Amino acid sequence: MNKKLIGIFFGAIAGVIDVIPMIIQDLTWDANLSAFSMWVVVGFFISIVDLKIHPILKGIVVAYLSLIPVAILIAWKEPFTLIPIMIMCTLLGGLLGFSINCVNKKTPCFFKKLQE
Repeated sequence: MNKKLIGIFFGAIAGVIDVIPMIIQDLTWDANLSAFSMWVVVGFFISIVDLKIHPILKGIVVAYLSLIPVAILIAWKEPFTLIPIMIMCTLLGGLLGFSINCVNKKTPCFFKKLQE
Protein backbone atom coordinates (compact mmCIF):
# COMPACT_ATOMS: atom_id res chain seq x y z
CA MET A 1 0.00 0.00 0.00
CA ASN A 2 1.13 3.57 -0.64
CA LYS A 3 2.93 5.02 2.40
CA LYS A 4 0.84 8.22 2.23
CA LEU A 5 -2.38 6.21 2.42
CA ILE A 6 -0.98 4.23 5.33
CA GLY A 7 -0.28 7.50 7.16
CA ILE A 8 -3.78 8.79 6.48
CA PHE A 9 -5.32 5.46 7.55
CA PHE A 10 -3.42 5.31 10.86
CA GLY A 11 -4.08 9.03 11.38
CA ALA A 12 -7.81 8.40 11.02
CA ILE A 13 -7.58 5.61 13.62
CA ALA A 14 -5.73 7.96 15.99
CA GLY A 15 -8.38 10.62 15.31
CA VAL A 16 -11.17 8.24 16.29
CA ILE A 17 -9.28 7.28 19.46
CA ASP A 18 -8.85 10.97 20.33
CA VAL A 19 -12.43 11.96 19.56
CA ILE A 20 -14.16 9.19 21.56
CA PRO A 21 -13.43 10.84 24.97
CA MET A 22 -14.36 14.21 23.49
CA ILE A 23 -17.78 12.88 22.45
CA ILE A 24 -18.26 11.38 25.93
CA GLN A 25 -17.46 14.81 27.41
CA ASP A 26 -20.12 16.26 25.09
CA LEU A 27 -17.73 18.70 23.42
CA THR A 28 -18.82 20.62 20.35
CA TRP A 29 -18.62 19.05 16.90
CA ASP A 30 -16.23 21.69 15.65
CA ALA A 31 -13.75 20.64 18.36
CA ASN A 32 -14.27 16.97 17.47
CA LEU A 33 -13.77 17.56 13.75
CA SER A 34 -10.72 19.72 14.45
CA ALA A 35 -9.10 16.97 16.54
CA PHE A 36 -9.94 14.25 14.03
CA SER A 37 -8.61 16.21 11.06
CA MET A 38 -5.44 17.11 12.97
CA TRP A 39 -4.62 13.42 13.45
CA VAL A 40 -5.29 12.60 9.80
CA VAL A 41 -2.87 15.37 8.80
CA VAL A 42 -0.33 14.26 11.43
CA GLY A 43 -0.47 10.70 10.10
CA PHE A 44 0.12 11.97 6.58
CA PHE A 45 3.05 14.15 7.66
CA ILE A 46 4.66 11.36 9.68
CA SER A 47 4.53 9.08 6.65
CA ILE A 48 6.24 11.55 4.30
CA VAL A 49 8.68 13.40 6.59
CA ASP A 50 12.20 12.00 6.58
CA LEU A 51 13.65 12.92 9.96
CA LYS A 52 16.66 10.85 10.96
CA ILE A 53 15.39 10.17 14.48
CA HIS A 54 13.63 7.25 16.19
CA PRO A 55 10.12 6.71 14.73
CA ILE A 56 8.36 7.21 18.07
CA LEU A 57 10.17 10.51 18.64
CA LYS A 58 9.45 11.52 15.04
CA GLY A 59 5.73 10.94 15.65
CA ILE A 60 5.77 13.01 18.82
CA VAL A 61 7.70 15.88 17.18
CA VAL A 62 5.38 16.02 14.16
CA ALA A 63 2.29 15.84 16.39
CA TYR A 64 3.50 18.72 18.59
CA LEU A 65 4.49 20.84 15.60
CA SER A 66 1.00 20.36 14.20
CA LEU A 67 -0.57 21.19 17.56
CA ILE A 68 1.23 24.51 18.12
CA PRO A 69 -1.21 26.80 16.21
CA VAL A 70 -4.24 25.25 17.89
CA ALA A 71 -2.55 25.17 21.29
CA ILE A 72 -2.04 28.93 21.18
CA LEU A 73 -5.77 29.47 20.68
CA ILE A 74 -6.70 26.94 23.38
CA ALA A 75 -4.20 28.27 25.92
CA TRP A 76 -5.43 31.82 25.44
CA LYS A 77 -8.84 31.03 26.97
CA GLU A 78 -8.42 27.73 28.83
CA PRO A 79 -4.77 26.94 29.55
CA PHE A 80 -5.46 23.93 31.79
CA THR A 81 -7.22 22.07 28.98
CA LEU A 82 -3.84 21.76 27.28
CA ILE A 83 -2.74 19.12 29.82
CA PRO A 84 -4.93 16.25 28.50
CA ILE A 85 -4.35 17.44 24.94
CA MET A 86 -0.58 17.23 25.40
CA ILE A 87 -0.88 13.79 26.99
CA MET A 88 -2.91 12.51 24.01
CA CYS A 89 -0.51 14.24 21.62
CA THR A 90 2.45 12.44 23.18
CA LEU A 91 0.76 9.03 23.31
CA LEU A 92 -0.94 9.07 19.92
CA GLY A 93 2.00 10.79 18.20
CA GLY A 94 4.38 8.13 19.47
CA LEU A 95 2.01 5.32 18.52
CA LEU A 96 1.52 6.79 15.06
CA GLY A 97 5.25 7.13 14.52
CA PHE A 98 5.82 3.53 15.58
CA SER A 99 2.87 2.09 13.64
CA ILE A 100 3.53 3.93 10.40
CA ASN A 101 7.22 3.01 10.54
CA CYS A 102 6.43 -0.67 11.13
CA VAL A 103 4.08 -0.90 8.18
CA ASN A 104 6.16 1.22 5.78
CA LYS A 105 9.54 -0.33 6.58
CA LYS A 106 10.60 -3.95 6.58
CA THR A 107 11.18 -3.99 10.32
CA PRO A 108 9.79 -6.66 12.63
CA CYS A 109 6.89 -5.48 14.72
CA PHE A 110 3.45 -6.49 15.89
CA PHE A 111 1.73 -5.49 12.62
CA LYS A 112 4.04 -7.63 10.49
CA LYS A 113 3.30 -10.66 12.66
CA LEU A 114 -0.43 -10.13 12.15
CA GLN A 115 -0.02 -10.12 8.38
CA GLU A 116 1.78 -13.49 8.36
